[in-house]
Amino acid sequence: MLARAYTVAFQGVEARLVEVQCAVTPGLPAFSVVGLPDKAVSEARDRVRSALAALAIALPSKRITINLSPADLPKEGSHFDLPIALALLAALQVVPAEDAEATVALGELSLDGALVPVAGALPAAMAAADEDRVLLCPRASGAEAAWVGATQVLAAESLHDVMRHFTGQVPITPSQPGEVRAGPAPRDLRDVKGQERAKRALEIAAAGRHHLIMVGTPGSGKSMLAARMPGILPPMTPAEALETSMIQSLCGLLDDGGISRARPFREPHHTASMAAIVGGGRRAMPGEISLAHNGVLFMDEFPEFPRNVLETLRQPIETGEVMVARANAHVKYPCKFMLVAAANPCKCGYLSDPARACARVPGCGDDYLGRISGPLMDRFDLRIEVPPVGYADLDLPADGESSETVAARVAGARAIQTARYGDAMELRQNADAHGTVLEQVATPDAEGRDLLSRVAEKLGLSARGFHRVLRVARTIADLAGSDTVRRPHVAEALSFRLTSSSA
Repeated sequence: MLARAYTVAFQGVEARLVEVQCAVTPGLPAFSVVGLPDKAVSEARDRVRSALAALAIALPSKRITINLSPADLPKEGSHFDLPIALALLAALQVVPAEDAEATVALGELSLDGALVPVAGALPAAMAAADEDRVLLCPRASGAEAAWVGATQVLAAESLHDVMRHFTGQVPITPSQPGEVRAGPAPRDLRDVKGQERAKRALEIAAAGRHHLIMVGTPGSGKSMLAARMPGILPPMTPAEALETSMIQSLCGLLDDGGISRARPFREPHHTASMAAIVGGGRRAMPGEISLAHNGVLFMDEFPEFPRNVLETLRQPIETGEVMVARANAHVKYPCKFMLVAAANPCKCGYLSDPARACARVPGCGDDYLGRISGPLMDRFDLRIEVPPVGYADLDLPADGESSETVAARVAGARAIQTARYGDAMELRQNADAHGTVLEQVATPDAEGRDLLSRVAEKLGLSARGFHRVLRVARTIADLAGSDTVRRPHVAEALSFRLTSSSA
């Protein structure tokens, strides 16, 4: 007899439907899995056999063949256990075949039949909704998958519960979505004393999702400033939260099915490999740039990252997505993040401090910051120098603006951008504007155009740099509530590209 069940195979954040066919035919007793399975999928036959034995179900002395279709799609992961078991139970007429065919299942089986949670329940629920099927998953994955309200999610504790549900003995109650988790308490920008220009750069970067690099001596507050960025960013929209959660689901980072609207803040160490930053590895998993999607990627000690890692950031920064190419797969992940980088001016860190600079000035700084290539540096919209804070300033009480006050202005500027760009998914903030759209929304007035053309020619700005100045000027105008980009907005935008460290 031939029976079918359905599951998914993951290609990036996309879950592709896989038909699990089970044929029980006369012949020498055997249990084989075909259809390009990896080692974990091939081992499913032993877990399924043991789980069925725990339920006192003996396999017939026949040839059992499991085919995973389409056969040319790589199948990876232990979540194929449950759909294989379900198709086999349908072939053995233990559960109704039509119910098995109407189900998308995923889950790992223990030897005693218990269901173990697996990564990717949220994208799998999206695929089930698209196919108008029910999703069957482990109990621990149910709250996560239930966020997709367009499909019914059945979360079972064990294979025994699955059998009782499909035979009508004890129906499984559909799962409910998990809680909306509050993010970690944000740090207040008021804690930063001095550094008014750096705070202004943070506000502009947050308002338009612009990339920012800070160069300064050790202890000047670069990391402290970057850590306050989440506190001035608005919460994610429901669509953004779902996008980000799908990536986190693939990596198994959703705790108890809870989804957070707090924007991600990722800060990888400078010893991280290319696969860890960009994505890849044996299963082509998402990297830090994808985990920072719709949030912030903070890279401290930026020049200390391997040169090949830094250079791979150039294309994702421009396109907002990364293609991880492997011999057997090409996987695309979204990575629309805001890059915040911090660097010392030189190896010793005190190039700009006359009292402490080393004897290799100025070559020390040229060699150190020279590790950041010109094309990569050109992709930073905002470049600032963070000078050391005087001891007298450290004794002063905190009297600057709070993160709440700055966040209100940022939210207002982003609301203007949302109204400007409408429902276009590829255009959300000013950093996404390009081509004719950029010309329409960011063309300065006559005085602004004159200033920009003169400075661009004098400094030899590239076309990319010219357009990034326009985007930053548009954001500054939004923060000021101005419909038109004027000369002061252009002047301030240009000032953030004129630091000596970026020359």
